[in-house]
Amino acid sequence: MKLKHFLLIGALTLGSFINAQEVKKNAIEVTGVAEMEVEPDEIIFSIGIKANNKNDLADNEKKLFEILKNAGVKNEDIKFKSMYQNIYIQAARFTKNYRFTVGTKSNISKIFEDLNQKWVTSLNIAEVKNTKIADFRKAVKINALKAAKEKADYLLESMGKKTGNAIEIVEIEDYTSDMIMPVAYKARTSNAPMEMADASVDYSFDNIENIKLKYSIKTRYEIL
Repeated sequence: MKLKHFLLIGALTLGSFINAQEVKKNAIEVTGVAEMEVEPDEIIFSIGIKANNKNDLADNEKKLFEILKNAGVKNEDIKFKSMYQNIYIQAARFTKNYRFTVGTKSNISKIFEDLNQKWVTSLNIAEVKNTKIADFRKAVKINALKAAKEKADYLLESMGKKTGNAIEIVEIEDYTSDMIMPVAYKARTSNAPMEMADASVDYSFDNIENIKLKYSIKTRYEIL
């Protein structure tokens, strides 16, 4: 019984190997690439504020929320990130860091101007996003797969063959440039007060590069 069992396993293994060789001989492997540029509709800013004591820090925090509220930023779009107390210096002993999100309807130049305060230590872009980016990623991947199929079709057609069923589909590249840092926004990480926003610089969404998506899909098709 054991001998028959081993012979059966050997026959199945050999059969699988032969089938694999046949599939490899009668298959074509191609790669499809697709790209898309997406306009950002959200900017996430990182901001730091300071004060000499906790009471002043609380007052500055209220001022910050008021300025952002007047600019159309909702409370739920303002996130606390960290707080720090320096016990070794008297000036600016307390600092707090927040992130807030602005949409395309916000007047970013006005926000920069209103936040040009001595108690603001930094204002930087943390992230540039599009709220529907997941849908755009799917669309690009589908286009990459279609491009691979189209390539297989015309290559095989030139040989008098046709494309059969897909044997293998592999995503080999995932590239996105979500982190766009336009020239208009200069990061400031020092404890010095922010410089007055340059009136000649366009701080709107129009001055931000598009988010770039690129995907490559490797596919293997039967040859008919």
